[in-house]
Formats: sequence, C-alpha cells, structure tokens
Amino acid sequence: MATARADVSVTDQVQAIMYGAEMGDRELERAMADELTERIAESRRTGRPLRVYAGYDPSKPDLHLGHSITLRKLRLFQDFGHDVSFVVGTFTAVVGDASDRTSARPRRTAEEIQDAARTYAEQCYRILDRERTTVVYNGDWLSGLTLADVVSLASHFTVQQFLVRDNYRKRLDAGDPVGLQEFLYPLLQGYDAVHLRADVQIGATEQLFNIQAGRKLQTIFGQRPCVCITYPILVGTDGAMRMSKSVGNYVALAAPPAEQYGKVMSISDATMLQWVKYVTRWTPELILDFTRQVEQGETNPMDAKKRLAREIVSMYSGEAAADEAERHFESVHQRRELPEQIPAVDFPGPTKIVDVLTKTGAAASRSEARRLIAGRGVQLDEAVVEDPEHLVARTALLRVGRRRFFTISIPDRPPPPPA
Repeated sequence: MATARADVSVTDQVQAIMYGAEMGDRELERAMADELTERIAESRRTGRPLRVYAGYDPSKPDLHLGHSITLRKLRLFQDFGHDVSFVVGTFTAVVGDASDRTSARPRRTAEEIQDAARTYAEQCYRILDRERTTVVYNGDWLSGLTLADVVSLASHFTVQQFLVRDNYRKRLDAGDPVGLQEFLYPLLQGYDAVHLRADVQIGATEQLFNIQAGRKLQTIFGQRPCVCITYPILVGTDGAMRMSKSVGNYVALAAPPAEQYGKVMSISDATMLQWVKYVTRWTPELILDFTRQVEQGETNPMDAKKRLAREIVSMYSGEAAADEAERHFESVHQRRELPEQIPAVDFPGPTKIVDVLTKTGAAASRSEARRLIAGRGVQLDEAVVEDPEHLVARTALLRVGRRRFFTISIPDRPPPPPA
C-alpha cells in the first residue's frame, strides 16, 4: 500500500486539490477553499481523516478520461491520508441526471446498470488505491427510502429553485418535456452526502446544484455541511462535445494501449491543451511550460501530442506498453504499415457490417456502428463502407478509424449439391 503523504502542509494540500476547480463563482470557490483549509487543519489536530467521496452513475460500461479528473482528485485525498468512498450510483442511474443535458436521459434497464456498475467498481482501481478505497452502491440505501421520506426531502426545496437552472429553462422555452422524476435526482444525490456523513464531495461542474442540495440536507439532518468542489467537463476526442460513451468520443481507461495512444493522437491541438491540465500527473509548472512551448511554436504539436499520449498510456498500462503503443502508431499511421498482429474474428457466413462491428468490439452497439459508418470510419480492404446494411460475404481486412484492424474470416460457400 502506498504511504500517505501526511507531511504535506495544509496549504499545499488545498492548492493541489483546488487546482483546476471551476464553480462558476469566484466567491464560492474562495469560500470552499477556506472551508477545505479549515477541515484539513482540523483533521491534523484531531487525527480523524476526512470522509471524501464522488459519485458515478453507471449508465454504460467503462470509465473514461472524463471520469479520471475527479478520480485523480480522490487519489490525492487518499495520498494525503483521508478516507475515500467511490459511490456507484446504481439507484440514481435509474432516475437519470439531466443536469448537463438539454433533453432527458434515456432510461436504463436494471441489467444495463448492473453490468456497467461491475466495470466501474473494478476500473476505479486504475487510479485509486485498492486498499484505501471503499466502494459503495447508493441503491443499498436509497432503495430503502419510503414515499414519506421522499416527500420529506422534497419539502425543503421549491420548484423555483429547479426552474432557474439553465438546462430546464431552455427545455421549457423550447416546449420540450421535463420529467417529474428529474426533480428527484438532486434530492437523491444530496441524500448520499447525508448517508455517508461526508466532509467533502467532489464532482463535475454541472453537479454543483446537486452537491449543494447535499449541503442543505446535511444541515437539516443536523450534520456539518460538506465542502463541495467541482471540476470542468472534459471535451471529447471530437473537440466539440463533452466526452461521452453515447457519442463515442471517449478514451476508456481500460482500452488497449495502442487504442488509447491513437485516440489521443487524433485530437486537435486546441483539445490537447485543454486535456493536459486535467488528465496527466504533471505539476502545474510543467503543464504551464508544456502549454507555452506549444503556443509559442517552440515544440512541434505532433511531438507534444506524442508526449501527452505516452503519459496517458503509461499511467494506465506502464512505460513498456507506452513504448509499444508509440511504435504501433508510428508504424501504422506515420509510415502507413499494417500492425504486426491483427486479431482475427470468425463468422459462420455472410454478416451485416453493423453486426461485424459489434462482434469484433469495434463498436459497443449497433447505433454506434451506424455512427462509425456514417462518419466514413469503416473500411473493408481499403474500400470505405457507406451502407450500414452492407453484407460482408467474404474474408476481408476490416479497418475502423485510423487505429483498429481486424481480419474478418468468412468461409467460402460450399458448391451446391448435384442435381
């Protein structure tokens, strides 16, 4: 088990934790930094570690780089000697949080949520210390609330408090529906803080209202309100939309090293400069120097991007894997060579291309497969596939995007029997 850095001063702990925090209000940021300073100093005096947590709703399998922003902050708290809970939102995922959206989230089945929850609970250890992490599922306590409990929680909030939120206002102005269950989400997330008796809750910027709801409920339940800290949403590989598994513009923490490396190399220079502040182990000084060199033309953007790609791969798979991923990228993409090893996938007979993509794992779903085809990102023997109904009827080399290759093996049809 890693040794907690108990020798780090209170000031240095606060600076490291607050680095990159964004709450949309400078006064609120200063107030939370002051509260955090007070809590950490008190922890030093009493010897009681702070109770810190972040929640993650498992809508689809696999954690990605966007999740890593708060996960890395949780790891900092662990390294400073505090207690960390990784909350898997098995109940809140059923309700669906629309805080970051201009439409309601699609409802997930219990089976989908449980499948995703299993990957979350294991993959969090790619960043967190397994021996110092408590993994909990909020379905364990939220499912036990009675209707009377929910009515009691709701009585402390007004409809007006919800309607001033920008995403709800836009939907109402556009005549789009807002589900009644969406108003319950902040209450449920807020109750997580009460159940855990949290000292600190961290999350993404769009979670600020929900986290502040937790502070309010803690006060109502006679608890000291937790410090709330939020961090920005990471833009996806497309450089436009937030990183999302639904959109497909994400880099999974458990992705193969070559895929991780290649996806990082595909981002724009502007996106690279946004990512570097949040997804590396580098110090603020190193990040500033990296940014300055790129912006002033002292470093070739391709070389800078390789440096970022190596850092990300080495964080999750080690230096040797980063070396191999870099060689793979240079061979396949810079020198236009095929990789030395191409996985082969057998099919019993002619198969639609969307099913080929899902079986190989190149797409997580048929809808994602269709998006890849629409984006002209799928090739068979170097010919772009444009029709999602295309039937793959013979053995061929499948290329998905710039990085992924598969040999699709389909047996020749036997000759017809003699008449």
